[in-house]
Amino acid sequence: MEGLIMAGQLLLGLTVLVGLHEWGHFIAARIFGIRVNKFYIFFDFLFPMPNVLNFALWKKKKGDTEYGLGWFPMGGYVDIEGMIDETTDASKLSEEPKPYEFRAKPAWQRLIVMLGGVIVNIVLGVLIFWGMTYKAGDNYLSMDEVNKLGIVAHPIAEEIGLKTGDKIVGVAGKKIENFSEAMGSDVILGENVYYTVEREGKSIEIPIPNDLYEKLSDEENEGFIDALQTFSVGEIVPDMPAEESGLKEGDRILNFNGDNVDFYHQFSALAAKNSGKEVELVVKRGDDTVTIKPTLTEDGKLGFQSVPDLNYSHTDLGVGEAFMMGSGRAFSVITDNIKGFKKIFTGQVSAGKALAGPVGIARKFYGGVWDWTRFWMITGMLSMALAFMNLLPIPALDGGHAVLLIYEMISGKAPSPKFMERTQQIGMVILLGLLAYIMFNDTMQALF
Repeated sequence: MEGLIMAGQLLLGLTVLVGLHEWGHFIAARIFGIRVNKFYIFFDFLFPMPNVLNFALWKKKKGDTEYGLGWFPMGGYVDIEGMIDETTDASKLSEEPKPYEFRAKPAWQRLIVMLGGVIVNIVLGVLIFWGMTYKAGDNYLSMDEVNKLGIVAHPIAEEIGLKTGDKIVGVAGKKIENFSEAMGSDVILGENVYYTVEREGKSIEIPIPNDLYEKLSDEENEGFIDALQTFSVGEIVPDMPAEESGLKEGDRILNFNGDNVDFYHQFSALAAKNSGKEVELVVKRGDDTVTIKPTLTEDGKLGFQSVPDLNYSHTDLGVGEAFMMGSGRAFSVITDNIKGFKKIFTGQVSAGKALAGPVGIARKFYGGVWDWTRFWMITGMLSMALAFMNLLPIPALDGGHAVLLIYEMISGKAPSPKFMERTQQIGMVILLGLLAYIMFNDTMQALF
């Protein structure tokens, strides 16, 4: 079931993103009087072979455009009259262009058409982040609250020199107010960054390695840092050991097989070590103390939501405030992608761990539980990432087309149709090779 939910969310998300991206090209073309022969969600052929298995699940002709739903569930496309792409034979465009063709229009109009999809993806991403930020407000855990007890340093954090109980007060010499800043992109994707930490009354600096993202990309890692927190039992998951053993909401777990439990990370570690075993828990319930003996699941779960004894800050936001904060969050996706690519090109992060295809996106981002809030936040993030990826100056991507159009605008001379045809074909080979590599890598990680 989880696999179907992952696939369903991915399919819906990509349909929204790619459909609106192609609509951006479509509407820009129509504004400038360019004929659009086809507008399809999914492909009506075996992508990327336009003459193989040609059929649509649904199609309807309206005006000059055929609208349809293809059978191959991977993105979508618009067929713009007179435009050379990776499936076009340049010899077919040897005649003089007709007024309604893409190639008959001024370079600046063609550039807007090529950037139409990117513009729509950016607008969509900003709108999603804006709306979600307005709805939720500004929720954060302040460093003052975290530093009452300090942090939990998981193994990777311990490797770089952090210790449980440390109090993080700054990153790269700047004081931080929000706990999310201690784990943000400036830390994970930064260069030569360091923590300023208070430990046993002393201030020390902990260098953050430039390959931290590489370490955190390992699916088996236990995390990096968390807030050190005492806790109580929250919502009980039905048909799990917690319910079956009589654990109740509001209980506090004091002892696990004879070991005192003060913090949630202690409980989690003990549960992981006793996967599938019967354990003895001493629980405080009101003024009473009771003992229960649940048998943990094979993955070390008891089946309850923990309620941390931490005070989260919340601020309601006005429409303008939400727009400013939401826009900043949206465009940070693009800046983070730029930082990530820099890590790849400098060899600090391997491409296999940094890049994700459809399988990786479904597993790592959407997940196996259908949560609409999470769905729209991930879709907003992917919309901004899709805009960035399409702007890369690779032939067959919008950015590749844009580079050639800008060259034409500057030089006053358009590249030959044959050159355009060859560059698009080369670009498609590069993209398909990259996609094959990413999907193979994602599949291997899912299986092993």
